[in-house]
Amino acid sequence: MKRKNEYKGIYTSIATLIHLLIITGMYAYVWYTFYRRIMGNNIFRGPGNLLVIAVYTALYFILQNVYGGFKIGHLKLTDVLFAGLLSNLINTAFAYAQICLIARALVSPIPLIFLFFADIAVLVLWGMFGDMFFYKLFPPREILLIVGSEHYSKLRSKFEARYEKFKIAESVAFAETDLETIKQKALQYGSVILCDLEAKNRNILLKFCFENSVRVYVTPKISDVIMRGGSVVDLFDTPLVLCRNFGLTFGQRAVKRAMDILISSIMIILTSPIMLIVALAIKIEDRGPVLFKQKRSTLDNTTFKILKFRSMVVDADKDGFHGATKDDERITKVGKIIRPFRIDELPQLFNVLKGDMSIVGPRPERVEHMKAYTSEIPEFPFRLKVKGGLTGYAQVYGKYNTTPLDKLKLDLIYIQNYSFRLDIKLLLMTIKILFQKESTEGFEENDTKKVYNNYVKAKGSEEKENNKDTTNGGEKNEKD
Repeated sequence: MKRKNEYKGIYTSIATLIHLLIITGMYAYVWYTFYRRIMGNNIFRGPGNLLVIAVYTALYFILQNVYGGFKIGHLKLTDVLFAGLLSNLINTAFAYAQICLIARALVSPIPLIFLFFADIAVLVLWGMFGDMFFYKLFPPREILLIVGSEHYSKLRSKFEARYEKFKIAESVAFAETDLETIKQKALQYGSVILCDLEAKNRNILLKFCFENSVRVYVTPKISDVIMRGGSVVDLFDTPLVLCRNFGLTFGQRAVKRAMDILISSIMIILTSPIMLIVALAIKIEDRGPVLFKQKRSTLDNTTFKILKFRSMVVDADKDGFHGATKDDERITKVGKIIRPFRIDELPQLFNVLKGDMSIVGPRPERVEHMKAYTSEIPEFPFRLKVKGGLTGYAQVYGKYNTTPLDKLKLDLIYIQNYSFRLDIKLLLMTIKILFQKESTEGFEENDTKKVYNNYVKAKGSEEKENNKDTTNGGEKNEKD
C-alpha cells in the first residue's frame, strides 16, 4: 500500500498534463480558425500567436490550482468539476477581453461561447474517467484513529464523509489501550489519525510513525499553529524557531490598506445597482430599516459597528442574541435570497473603505460572541492580532457553523503565514465559496444555545468582578 500510494502524484500530474494539452489545443484552434482570421494576417506573426495561447493556458493553470480543479481523487468529483467550471468562466471572460484589446474593437464572442461549452464537456469527461481510474488504482486508505478524549465524533464523521478516499478501519482510545498494541496497529494500517492526545503521548507516537514511515494526520493544538508560522534562525549549531507574534509588519499593513481602499472602491461602484435593489426590496417587505448595525470586535479588541443589509425581522434578538439556525423563522423573505450568496454583507465594503475592516482577515465576531467564546477558549482573542476582514481563511476553508476552536486555528494559520499572495488566493477562493451551500449552513439549535449560555455565564462573572472592584475601591476611598 505504501509503495502504491507513492504513484498518486504521478497519476495526478499525468492527468493534469492531458487536461491542459486538450484545453490549450481547443483554444489554439479557435484562435487560428476564427479570431486570427478576423484580425488579418498582420496582427501577429509567429511568436505573437503562441504568446496569446500561452497566456490563456497559464491563467487557466493558475485558476485551476487555486480552486483545486486538478485534484482528481483528492477532492470530491463535484468540487473538481465546479472548480473547472469557475476557472473556465473566468478564463473565457479574460480571453475575450484580451482579444478585444488586440483587435481594438468588440468582436463576436460566439466562438468563445462554443469553446466554453466544449471545455465543460471535456472537463466532465476528464473528471469522471480520471476519478474512476484513480479509485480503481488507489482504493480508500485504511486508517487507525487514535483518540485522547471522547470529543472526536465530528472529526470521524468528516473522514467518513469521504468514504471514497478514507476508511477508518479501527478506533482506539490511548488511555484504554496498551502503547505497544497501538504501535503494532499503526504498522498494520500504515496510516493513523492522532486526535486530541496529550503532548507527551502524541510526541511518542509521532516519533514512532516517523521512524517507521507511517502516514500521520494530526489535529493541531493552538501552540502547533503558532509554531507553524515561525521561521528557522541559523545563528549557531542549535536549531531555533522564531515566532514573531506581533501580527503584520508596517510594510504589510501599508500594502494591505492600499489594497483595501482600491478593491472596496471598485466593488462599491460595481455592486451599487445590486445594493440599491436589495435596499428597496427590504423596505418594501416590512417597512423596517434597511441596514442592520452591530458591535463587532477587531484589532486589539477594539469595537466598531458593522453594516449589513437586514435579513431578519426587526428586533430578532429581543429575547437575547442567538445565531442563525437552519430554517430560522426570523429570516425574512428577502433574507432567504440574499444570505446564501452573502449579499447581505455588501454594505461592509463601506466599513472597509472607512478603515474599520480589511478585505481579508479573521471574520469580526460580535462582542457577545467574543465573551462567550473566550469564557470557553481563553486563547480566542489571539485572532485579534490583525484587523477583521470581509472574508478570511476560516470563511474559505471553514463554514458558517465551524466550531469556535477550529475558527481560531484557521485564523491563526492566516495570521502566522500572512502574505500578499495569500490574500489574493483567498480573494479568488471567496468567489468559489459564494456558490457553495455548505459555507452558509446555520448553527444547530444546541450550538447557538450553548453560545448564549456561555455569554450569560461570562457576563455574570464580569459583573461580579466589577462589583467587587467597585466595593473595594469604595472602602479604600473611605479609608483615605
